[in-house]
Amino acid sequence: MDNQITKPEIIIQRIALLALAILLAIPLGIFGVQMVQASDPYVKTVLSLTGNPEQGNAIFQINCAGCHGWQADGRVGPSLQAVSKRKSRYKLIQQVISGETPPMPKFQPSTQEMADLLSFLETL
Repeated sequence: MDNQITKPEIIIQRIALLALAILLAIPLGIFGVQMVQASDPYVKTVLSLTGNPEQGNAIFQINCAGCHGWQADGRVGPSLQAVSKRKSRYKLIQQVISGETPPMPKFQPSTQEMADLLSFLETL
């Protein structure tokens, strides 16, 4: 058997292949996550609807303003000003309906109400 140390060319090739594999895996992973997110029937329906920002504001005032402020500038909850620039529509929907960030309660608006709320948040 040959007990020689691995040649530098082979090490470089392996590093290059590993880097290529990582570079390919990242976009494929992102695409896969987006496909799973888009397959959720609730999200799919919300995203297919046209929201009314005035209705969304009314929903916000009733359900969200107590913590996020009347102008969505933050109180107990964080400011939501320009939130649609920081979070995707999917992430905003998940944030509202999941209840994963206490003390924010789990909230399940109808699909039209959620579309209206998204439309309002996009005006901030």
